[in-house]
Amino acid sequence: MAFYKYKAKDDKGKTISGVMQANDELDLHTKLKEDGKYLTEFKEQVDTVSAKRLKSEVISEFARNLGQMISSGITMARAMDIISNDESTKPKVREYYSNILKLILTGTPLSNAMEAQGDAFPPLIINMFRSAESSGNIDSVAMQMADYYDKEHRLNQKIKSAMAYPKLLTVLIIVVVAVIMGYVIPQFQSLFAQMETLPATTTALLAISNFVKNRWYIIIAVAFVLYVIYRVLVSIPGVRLLRDKLELRLPAIGHLRKVIYTARFARTMSSLYSAGISVLSCVEIAKTTVGNSYIEKQFDQVFADIRGGENMSAAIDKVDGFTKKLPASIAVGEETGALDKMLSSLASQMEYDSEQAMQRLVSYLEPAMIVVMAVIVGFIIIAVIQPIYGSYDAIATSY
Repeated sequence: MAFYKYKAKDDKGKTISGVMQANDELDLHTKLKEDGKYLTEFKEQVDTVSAKRLKSEVISEFARNLGQMISSGITMARAMDIISNDESTKPKVREYYSNILKLILTGTPLSNAMEAQGDAFPPLIINMFRSAESSGNIDSVAMQMADYYDKEHRLNQKIKSAMAYPKLLTVLIIVVVAVIMGYVIPQFQSLFAQMETLPATTTALLAISNFVKNRWYIIIAVAFVLYVIYRVLVSIPGVRLLRDKLELRLPAIGHLRKVIYTARFARTMSSLYSAGISVLSCVEIAKTTVGNSYIEKQFDQVFADIRGGENMSAAIDKVDGFTKKLPASIAVGEETGALDKMLSSLASQMEYDSEQAMQRLVSYLEPAMIVVMAVIVGFIIIAVIQPIYGSYDAIATSY
């Protein structure tokens, strides 16, 4: 579907303009005619929206505010007007809300208005609202989405908090090495210059120190180029697929990512299925929320298996990247008729497991990074002390 700017006349001859979503020109004519309007001019609205995906906490707040106002009897247009004029909201986000309000005032459904904002809103919430528009329970679905994205935000925050200390240690190691190599070691240059021969470790240390002190900009340039190359490479589908596949094979990290991906998929499937969306549509939307291209690519076979009459649990069991708890829970849900509850319970369990796995990972990383720092500092101390002791030995044997 596309959005069309149009001008039309009503049965009294009054000119009316607006924006409407339609499949084509004929569909636009039909929709306007049903409203008692006759199309005179139209122009397809080219989608120029280049939107960055809104953060989970922003979507959660939006859904919660919308759900609370709709449940209080406020109209959709009035609710969006209040939300779009909230001064505490960032200007860019308020712009999205204002665009949604304008489309709603022309008769565009909320889901289509959100979809018109480019990638600002994820497919999950758009499809959930689209389902709610047909069933008339937008308020309850909005609150459900608020809880969903709030849980996603809290999980992401816990992961960031757990990784904060390892990141700090990494920065500390880089700073300490840079200071030692660029400032401390050069202080020994005059001393080492008086010695006839130097150990290999000291020679290597001095070479590194001189490079850091005199060619530091090359290190920064190389680091920047490598980062750019990495970003370009991962933008290539084949390379990104390989990276995402290798990610699942890494010790400790691979299991953690599997748990997180399973939690995302289960939580999304639970929300979609409870809204009355068909199984295939649930799977189609849920796969986009996983966040791993390797797992997502395997769903082509999942769709084929389900269409061929295979149970969803058996089809999902073939996907490499989920924990075995997922197909087992889906199988129980299919047998008992409580698939949404089983998936919701599994998602909560997986989120707890991911927190525990993250804590274990950090407990491994912290001592490992301290050992790395100790090895680097130890090498520097040995390289500095070794020639000094050698000179003392030479002086002692000369007497």
